[in-house]
Amino acid sequence: MITQNDLARLNDADVYGPDGDKIGSVGQIYLDTDSGDPEWVAVRTGLFGTKETFIPLQRATLSDDRITVAYDKATVKDAPRIEPDGALSYTEENELYTYYGVQSTGAESGSSSYDTGTAERTGYARQDDTGHRSQSSAGDDAMTRSEERLVTDTRTEDAGKARLRKYVVTEQQQVRVPVAHEEVRLEREPITEANRGDAYAGAEITEAEHEVTLRAERPVVDTETVPVERVRLGKETVRDEETVSGEVRKEQIEFDGPDSRR
Repeated sequence: MITQNDLARLNDADVYGPDGDKIGSVGQIYLDTDSGDPEWVAVRTGLFGTKETFIPLQRATLSDDRITVAYDKATVKDAPRIEPDGALSYTEENELYTYYGVQSTGAESGSSSYDTGTAERTGYARQDDTGHRSQSSAGDDAMTRSEERLVTDTRTEDAGKARLRKYVVTEQQQVRVPVAHEEVRLEREPITEANRGDAYAGAEITEAEHEVTLRAERPVVDTETVPVERVRLGKETVRDEETVSGEVRKEQIEFDGPDSRR
């Protein structure tokens, strides 16, 4: 039997069925408001542990950090869905006990929440993650209205790949190259005292030839490889905004007056 002396060992314990199959982990512990002993466990189930399902702790055993209940995973999966957001009312308790086929250990308090079946839960107190007990008061004249809000976050994932690839292309280029060439011109000079000796050195009348080689520059094309720049990949973070949407629930409160006005 699990008692209030075991409360410290129940937080975040794993819950297993009688067949050894894991059902989930402890989300919240609900205490009997009369004895203070653990009476119910709200077990986190589902892929991400976002659902909590009530399981009675009658006939449950505790070993190390493992709770073994008397019901298998399939039975727990089909249990009545009750939100573990406050103390458990007797109406909800009886619905759960009827489903699991066991008898309730508590007595009816006669509060309005039991008679009307409202969402105020007065039969059981909740044991939160810090070990404190909380219980709604049957004499409270105020009602708390709650609503869900979207909680956003981001995750980083691959959006694509970028790479550098170097390849060779061939293109035509034209450049102007300065060149020079020799041309022949006929030069005549009169007979003077300076050249008279050369003029009379030969025969008086003869035939002769004189040849001059002309030279010209021609452009020559070759290539050389030179580095021109360095290229690398860099990353920068660009901030933007995207619009996301989701469904949220919120509670509404209606007023019924004595004159039948809402």
